[in-house]
Amino acid sequence: MMPHFLLSNLKQARSALEQGNLPKAHSLAMAVVAQDARSAAAYFLLGVCEITRGNIRAGKDLLETSVGFEPSVEGCAQLARVFLLLRRDADALTALQEAESCLNAGKKSDAITRDTIGCAYSRLGMHTASLAHFEAATRGAPSNTAFLYNWAVALSFVGRIDEADKAFEALIARAPDNARAHHGLSGLRRQTAEHNHVPRLRATLARAEDPEARLLLGYALSKELEEIGQAKESFQFLFDANKAHKKQLAYSIEQDEKIFDAIEQNWPLYAQAPVNNAPVEAPVFIIGMPRTGTTLVDRIISSHPDMVSAGELQAFPIAVKAASGVRTRLVLDVETIAKAADKNLGMIGRDYIARARSHLPAQGMRFSDKFPGNFMYAGLIARALPSARIICLRRHPMDTVLSNFKNLFATTSRYYDYSYSIEDIARYYVRFDKLMRFWQKEMPGRILEVQYENIVLDQENITRNILEHCGLSWNDACLSFHKNSAAVSTPSAAQVRRPLYRDALERWKQHEEALMPARRILEQAGIAL
Repeated sequence: MMPHFLLSNLKQARSALEQGNLPKAHSLAMAVVAQDARSAAAYFLLGVCEITRGNIRAGKDLLETSVGFEPSVEGCAQLARVFLLLRRDADALTALQEAESCLNAGKKSDAITRDTIGCAYSRLGMHTASLAHFEAATRGAPSNTAFLYNWAVALSFVGRIDEADKAFEALIARAPDNARAHHGLSGLRRQTAEHNHVPRLRATLARAEDPEARLLLGYALSKELEEIGQAKESFQFLFDANKAHKKQLAYSIEQDEKIFDAIEQNWPLYAQAPVNNAPVEAPVFIIGMPRTGTTLVDRIISSHPDMVSAGELQAFPIAVKAASGVRTRLVLDVETIAKAADKNLGMIGRDYIARARSHLPAQGMRFSDKFPGNFMYAGLIARALPSARIICLRRHPMDTVLSNFKNLFATTSRYYDYSYSIEDIARYYVRFDKLMRFWQKEMPGRILEVQYENIVLDQENITRNILEHCGLSWNDACLSFHKNSAAVSTPSAAQVRRPLYRDALERWKQHEEALMPARRILEQAGIAL
């Protein structure tokens, strides 16, 4: 049994860590290690100290030492979190499985550890697995609004809408100005004139001062106003929210235009790059501008008994980044594109498959990857994964501009910085269209382009075309995609749980005057409207 003074040191070290006193926590933990070189608890605290300081790899090594001496729920949970930070998803899943083993063996855990496990599962796209941990976290700390928010979001992802509604309402009862909760609640279902949150959202927005809160509330209010028929006022709230947020971004559309240029300029090198030992797997990549039907097509395909959806993976961009050897902040930039151009594409394909496996709900099945931004990598995907099938979604250009402008993407992701300005979205669309025509010229027949409107108007025939392109036999379940019970974590979650509907067609005409700047840009570029 550990001597009393060492137990006291560990207790004091944990207290110092919780108070943010890293030097004290580190010193006390080191004192324990000096007396007991196999103290799992001391190595755990040292690991967390390093991670808090930003020394992620050093912290990872210390946490691995800790769980190597004595696996604990807390240690495995933190190790999973660190592996996710390092983009080592398969190792994160292994750490989560070890945490589950510890729980099954009766080892103790606290609310924050269970929330950490839930967040790790969510990052892997395993939302059903996250539920029990988020629920345990809320039971352990019922006043913690962050835990309750995570629980509510997870419920919404798996389609338990009524329970998610109650969880969001419980959160708002505790924290009436919690903008994330209002935004999440608003997105659960389509609002009606009789049942909506517009008065409460107006009042909450009027009180809000934090820019992030105003952005979230502005989006929520805009959505609900549109759904109850107040289109003009809806657009004004949306415009004001986006304009204010764009001012905070160090972004110009030229940044993305340089990336488009680099892809096209470097393609001859990629086209001639070696492809050694390419994978035989045949994933289906669903690409295109966001909010153009990518989730819909993913649900159609993954409703087939021979397919499973891996969700929106960052696996291919990360595989390219890793191959490039470039250690810049962004996953995709001009330098990364240039440095990866002479690498073995077969290696990139194998790295992608390895990274994707930890996101699959069922191993050994063909899978779809619906990250829309993979359109940037379509040529690389075609060469690195010779058996892959690629489907690009198209939607009326003006509806594409509107849908990108009115949906709040992950504000921490630089992929979507273009989406807060009508003009930026239009210019981005012009470059997207040009790149897709470039891919079609360079790889004729390799990419199936599907018009969203055609799916809505001729569901069965377009579904047959999609399945044929993917090498899949016909299955009636693909027409009933709305019955697919798999989790959805994108803004399309509510829509894809409904049968096909036509009210999203030509929605841009409700805001034709406000969208004129985009129309001028598209027409000047020769885009047919």
